[in-house]
Amino acid sequence: MLSGVVLVIAYVVLVTSPLLLVTALCLHSPNELLYEIARSFGLSAFAILCLQPLLVARVKWIERPFGIDILSRFHKSMGIFLAILLLSHPPLLALGGGGWSLITSLEQPWYVWLGKLGLLALVIHICTSVFSSRLGLTFEQWRRIHYIMPPLIIALVFVHSWETGDDLKEWPVRVLWIAFLLVAFAAYTYHKILKPILLSRHRYRVVEVKQEIHNVWTVKLAPPEGEILYDYCPGQFHFITFHRGRNLPVEEHHGTILSSPAQKEFISSTIKESGDFTSTIGLTKPGDEAVIQGPFGRFSYVLHPEDNDIVFIAGGIGIAPFMGMIRHMRDMKADLRVLVLYANRSEKDVVFHDELAQMEAGEKPRLAVIHILSNPGIAWAGEKGHLDREKIERHVGPVDGKAFYVCGPPPMRVKIIDTLRAMGVPYGQIRTEIFSL
Repeated sequence: MLSGVVLVIAYVVLVTSPLLLVTALCLHSPNELLYEIARSFGLSAFAILCLQPLLVARVKWIERPFGIDILSRFHKSMGIFLAILLLSHPPLLALGGGGWSLITSLEQPWYVWLGKLGLLALVIHICTSVFSSRLGLTFEQWRRIHYIMPPLIIALVFVHSWETGDDLKEWPVRVLWIAFLLVAFAAYTYHKILKPILLSRHRYRVVEVKQEIHNVWTVKLAPPEGEILYDYCPGQFHFITFHRGRNLPVEEHHGTILSSPAQKEFISSTIKESGDFTSTIGLTKPGDEAVIQGPFGRFSYVLHPEDNDIVFIAGGIGIAPFMGMIRHMRDMKADLRVLVLYANRSEKDVVFHDELAQMEAGEKPRLAVIHILSNPGIAWAGEKGHLDREKIERHVGPVDGKAFYVCGPPPMRVKIIDTLRAMGVPYGQIRTEIFSL
């Protein structure tokens, strides 16, 4: 397995390779500095653009060192950086001697117009990604845009640079350009077309659908006949596409794996009703089929064998990855000390209450569960209010040597991490994963 450091170095080299190649070939020009900066922005921007599909293609050897959540956030950040480079490209060309007619005049060659269309498409693509919720886009609408726009943008920018750039008159640069184009479309084809076709031939079968609380369901799935369950770490997640018929939606969504890897007969995920698709999860029936792609993520205690005094901090359905981990600890009879601080609104929102109590009564792991309710009923005798620093300090005690795993709604997650940092917990002892992909 390639290490994260090697992959980061490889990415930097690839992004800068157009500039390095142009410099090595001594393809300098007598243009002004701003013009040369604009040219450099364009060269690097194309490399970044073509690597974007690879970052989110769910290629295991790329994802494994970082986790999909890290790669997804990096992909978004590089998309914004890419837009800045390309938006700066035309005005810098104009200021560097190209003239403002490059921007203002309608009398431009066709390949210049292709560049402008590519830039407009990129801006639309970035805006629909960053501001999808504010624009009122549903998940499926956002997904359709992400299917169409990337190959269109790459094709437009490729043709524009191929026809416009003086550097691309040299065959080594042209070879590099074609290589980048092939990488981009290979990653896109693998992720969007080839992989789904291959996975659809190995459909899992729903064997049980269980309602945990009023709006949370657990779906248990068995592998295809004659196949074995894939290996995974407790706490990881996978992508599920249900094929249920009955005019029910067919959409891919991620779901945390709650079953313990110690058992090999089935795999299960717990899903909360929260959107158009998930609101129909309770209509899933045994016998329905599902396509699963996974596992992904690095949110698992087994990836940190040095952790033996663990604090799980969960909010709402954020308990899901912790259940997978605790079940695995139970099955492995792991001699670990585990404290669970579980925050919810009311008693009816607590998922897995009875199972947690049963595992708490066991010997291994040495488990303690503290429920905190912000709006409890009159009869509630446990912790009340929000999970704050006072409650964490009182239940956790000294933080030295403890590993903190945090999973919950984004506002809570940010607040808890800030609180832990203020308590002196090093970043290296705080583990979290962001599922907004």
